[in-house]
Amino acid sequence: MSALRIDGCAALGARAKSTLVVIGNFDGVHRGHRAVLASAVEEARSLCLAPVVLTFHPHPVVVLGKGTPSVLTPISRRVELMGRVSPTLTVVVEPFTRELSELDAREFVERLLLRDLGAAAVVVGQNFCFGRGRQGDIGLLGELGAELGYRARAHQLEGDASGAFSSSRVRQAIVAGDVAGAAEVLGRPHAISGRVVRGHARGRTIGFPTANLSDVLELAPKHGVYACLVDRIDGDGARMLGTGVANLGVRPTLGAGASSEVHLLDFDGDLYDAELRIHFVERLRDERRFDGLDALVRQIGQDAARARQLLSSARPDPAANGAWS
Repeated sequence: MSALRIDGCAALGARAKSTLVVIGNFDGVHRGHRAVLASAVEEARSLCLAPVVLTFHPHPVVVLGKGTPSVLTPISRRVELMGRVSPTLTVVVEPFTRELSELDAREFVERLLLRDLGAAAVVVGQNFCFGRGRQGDIGLLGELGAELGYRARAHQLEGDASGAFSSSRVRQAIVAGDVAGAAEVLGRPHAISGRVVRGHARGRTIGFPTANLSDVLELAPKHGVYACLVDRIDGDGARMLGTGVANLGVRPTLGAGASSEVHLLDFDGDLYDAELRIHFVERLRDERRFDGLDALVRQIGQDAARARQLLSSARPDPAANGAWS
């Protein structure tokens, strides 16, 4: 079940001192994020407060002209994944604007947290900064809380033997093609989504038809071939479609140019204009040029056989409501 999404703090209509607000970007909604959210939900329950997530869209660096960060999960996917932590969460998506960036730390607290969101308690990550020029930190948040009448705390960092769980760590793994490492931090396979468009249909002529994705927003793994799980996204959510082999790259043997494409195992149907979500389970090999179509076809057959074996024990996440993850 997805969390309730509300666009804009002012639209929440919360009573004063009625909510616990947890603030963050939550890109990826990884294991560390989910620990923060679960802890906040439990704390809200114990305090008889409504749990609220405050996040911002677009990312502040986009509005401030500092580039476009790679996205692990579009905002709608983030809301969906946060709802799996607890359906009691309300996610407030505040539009990030230059005006908002100019609020000083006290104005941020008084206007957004207290007036609009009715916060009696606030939970943030340990590296949280707020206000113009990132002038505020957890220390100032606590000082303002003592003055203005709310409680504030920073959640401890969560991690494993390889370090803290973080969106940066996930991005580094994905860029390196280490989708298994990304899944360790995320708690699920990383995914990209896009609309199926017509390609050159060369895959069909060699016995391995592919669905070519366009309008992909998420960070894609390093060029190569991957075993994957595939969902179809419709108006009422995502549903399992099957398993497959994804190729990300430039298709050097066919000379067909850059693409993100997936061959679905044991599937025969028309997917043009469908929206798919591709979950990357394991990297099979680098993309490379072959000496002719026969060699390419043999390798694709081997890739498909290996993917079938790797994915034979795959089971959908029960929380995904009929999707793989």
